[in-house]
Amino acid sequence: MAKDPSPPHSPPFQNLNLDAFNIHLKRAKSLLPWILLVSFISLLVLIYSPNPRRFWLASSDVKSGENVCNLFDGRWVRDYGRNAYGRKNCRTIPESKDCARYGKDQGFVHWRWKPRRCDLPRFDAKKFLRIVRGKRMAFVGDSVSRNQMESLLCLLTQVETPIDIQEKDSEDRFRTWYFRSYDFILMTLWTKFLIAGTERTVNGTGTGAFNLHLDKLDTSWTQKLPWINYVVISAGHWYFRKNYLYENNKLIGCIYCSEDKLKDFEPTYAIRKACETTLQYIYNCKNCDGLVTVLRTFSPAHFENGNWNGGGYCNRTKPSKESDVSFHGTEWKLRNAQVEEVKMVSKGKRRKGKGFRVLDVTKAMMMRPDAHPDIHWNNQWMKGYSDCVHWCMPGPIDTWNELMLQVLKEEALLV
Repeated sequence: MAKDPSPPHSPPFQNLNLDAFNIHLKRAKSLLPWILLVSFISLLVLIYSPNPRRFWLASSDVKSGENVCNLFDGRWVRDYGRNAYGRKNCRTIPESKDCARYGKDQGFVHWRWKPRRCDLPRFDAKKFLRIVRGKRMAFVGDSVSRNQMESLLCLLTQVETPIDIQEKDSEDRFRTWYFRSYDFILMTLWTKFLIAGTERTVNGTGTGAFNLHLDKLDTSWTQKLPWINYVVISAGHWYFRKNYLYENNKLIGCIYCSEDKLKDFEPTYAIRKACETTLQYIYNCKNCDGLVTVLRTFSPAHFENGNWNGGGYCNRTKPSKESDVSFHGTEWKLRNAQVEEVKMVSKGKRRKGKGFRVLDVTKAMMMRPDAHPDIHWNNQWMKGYSDCVHWCMPGPIDTWNELMLQVLKEEALLV
C-alpha cells in the first residue's frame, strides 16, 4: 500500500504547484513598475491638490448623487478671516465699485460661498497664473462682464502688478492688461448682446430700443477669437428693454411691446437664441483651435420699490436665506436656458481641444441683495441713481473667479 505523500498536518504551502506559482510571480513582477507609477501619481495629486477630497468627489458640472459636490449649489456662511483687497493694494478698482470709499458698511464682505458637500478653495492667484501662462483671456459682454474682469484683475494684482497696454477709451469698455512674468494677457471686449444689435433712432436721436439679429453675431468681438485661448461670455441685462427681434433679416416680434400686432417675446427667448448662435459659431470656428469657452450665467439685479430710473434701491445688509428666494422666476429661467445651451453644444465631440464650460453664479448671487453699490451721492458715475446691477469690490463677485479657477483646473485635466 502506497504511503500518503502528505502527512495530515503538513505546512499549507507544501502542496503548491511550484510551476504555476513561478508563472504568477513573474506576472506580478512585470506589473510592479505600473503599480508604482500609479501610486506615485496618486501621491502627487494628494500632496499638491488644495483640496484632495474634492479632487476625487467633486465636480463643477451640475450632477446629482450622494458623494458629488456641485460647486454652484450651496449657501453663504460668515467668514471674518477673508483678506479682502482694497485701493491700497489694487489701484484698478473702479470708483463706481469701490463701495468702501463711499461709506457703504463693509459687512457684506465677510461671507463666503459654501457648497453643500465640499469647500470652495480661496482664490490662488499664483495657481491661476500658472494655468494661463502664455495665454490670452477675454471677457466678452456688457459692464457686468467687465465687473468680473475688474475683480480678477485685483485678485491677480496681489501677485504681480500688470501693465496697462491699451489706451483707455471714453467709457472704459475696452481694456487690455499684461502680466509680464507669466506672459499672460487679460482683456475685456464690450458687447451689449453678443449678437448683432443696432439702436433705433428717430430724427438722429437714439430711442433706447434695438434691432437684434438673433442669427448674427457682433463681429467686433468674434473677429478676435482666433487670437484668444480663454473666452468668458455672458449676456443679460440689455435684453430687458424694448427690443425688436429678427431672424433671416425678417422681423419676427419684439420684447416688451405690442404695437403693430407684433408677437411679444420674453427676454429668455432672445437670450437663449443669442447663446445658441454664439456657441455654435465658436464650435464651428476653424481658426479657434484649443479655445476654451466659459459661459457665465445670468447675474440678477435686486431693485426694490422701483427700477434703475424709477427710484428703486437695494439697501439690504445681509444675504438672503435660500428659503426666501424664488427659483421659479425670470432669472432662474434665463439661467436654465444658458446651461441647457452649453449642454447641447458639449454633447458633440471635443474638436481640436475646444472646451465648453458653465460658470453658474445665478443661485449664489440671487441670495446677495446686500452687495450692490446702491446709491452714493458722491459717486459721479451713478450720481443720484441706485446701482443694483453691478457688484461692490471686494465682495461676492470675487467668488465668481474662485469658481472659475476650479472650472479651469478641471478643464486643464481634460486636455
